Amino acid sequence: MPAATRAVSCTRYRVLALCLMLAAITYLDRICISITRPAMQQDLGLSDTQMGWVFAAFQLAYGVFEIPTGHWGDTLGTRRVLTRIVAWWSAFTVITAGAFNYASLLVVRFLFGIGEAGAWPNVARTFSRWFPIHERATVQGIFFMGAHLAGGLTPLLVTWLLTFLPWRAIFVLFGCIGMVWALWWYRWFRDEPSEHGEVSAEERALIEQGRVVGARHELNWARWKELLGNASVLGLCGMYFTQSYGFAFNVYWLPKYLKESRGITDPWLFGILAGLPLTFAVAADLFGGLTADRLSRRYGVRAGRVIVGFASLLLAGLFLIAGVWVSGAYASAVLIGLSGAMGAFLLGAAWSTCLDIGGNHAGVVSAAMNTAGQAGAFLCPLVIPYSTQMLGSMTAGVYLVGVFYLLGALCWLVVDPTKPIWGALPNDGAGRIAE
Repeated sequence: MPAATRAVSCTRYRVLALCLMLAAITYLDRICISITRPAMQQDLGLSDTQMGWVFAAFQLAYGVFEIPTGHWGDTLGTRRVLTRIVAWWSAFTVITAGAFNYASLLVVRFLFGIGEAGAWPNVARTFSRWFPIHERATVQGIFFMGAHLAGGLTPLLVTWLLTFLPWRAIFVLFGCIGMVWALWWYRWFRDEPSEHGEVSAEERALIEQGRVVGARHELNWARWKELLGNASVLGLCGMYFTQSYGFAFNVYWLPKYLKESRGITDPWLFGILAGLPLTFAVAADLFGGLTADRLSRRYGVRAGRVIVGFASLLLAGLFLIAGVWVSGAYASAVLIGLSGAMGAFLLGAAWSTCLDIGGNHAGVVSAAMNTAGQAGAFLCPLVIPYSTQMLGSMTAGVYLVGVFYLLGALCWLVVDPTKPIWGALPNDGAGRIAE
């Protein structure tokens, strides 16, 4: 970058830093319940199947309200919408501590999911307004790196906190952290760089370079059908269903698989191995985004995004299947961790593709993809315990995760980021991003 650009291009990175904190808090709250699960089940008298429905209740609400909240961000701006989202889910993180039976926990987690719905699409829209096209996949990768770093460390943190705090106190503590973030975001952030006093004219010009400028389309029924029938959108939805199905396994049931099927009982070793998919994903998030942007600049947007997405899910499936097949407990944990990393390698490519084809409706397109993902994340917490109950082992259910990954890789073949749903994508005429 020219020296003059380097001197003025800092405000958008502060936006990224706040979004990284958001990502970390999201996974701190979401993964906490999988580690506190044994204590919660014992305290509330819940079976594995009931706990599966508790996990699924969050995912169901999250998926149902994803598109409406993404559209809300497109309409009202992400400053207000993300403030509401984080304040809501933080409140219900605290309220989780007050659950007194199965029904109360089920209701609280459903309401928690309503509140958190739309967080990722609104972050994606924020990036579409605050970052130039050629930085978006990298920025998305860095964002997910923050989420997965927090997710990978959360099992260790919660394991440590449980040595001197009851599980209820941990939920109260984590909820308060989110409230602080919501206040900070609302006071400092603005929806557009042009509205922020710390953005110079040079940085604004850099951010807006190549941006599609036009009226926002009214999303009537005909346009909804056009959006949801678009081949790229369908491909993104299909692959994200499989990616999120596998991610839900890593978050909700991998700890149980390692402990009961693989015999890993040492608490600290267990905490490390249970967090491997998210710990490994930290590097995968960053390098996946960088790889997608680099390939896009060299070979064109479609090749850059699709090659990364296809290869990621292909390797995720192969690693996961190998992890179930091997006999060694530690080898199994490492292979499953690598599978989780490859499932994360595609995130920069996937979410930046939503921005490529969504234009002024990046929030809605991102929400459509993420809604399909939440459908997978809803099914996995139920399929694992029911299949285990029927077959007497988690093995078949975990093998299915790997098969889904392989099917998701095929979905990338119909994705074309150079064909936006509405309007034209600014590029050099050959499908390469305008620098």
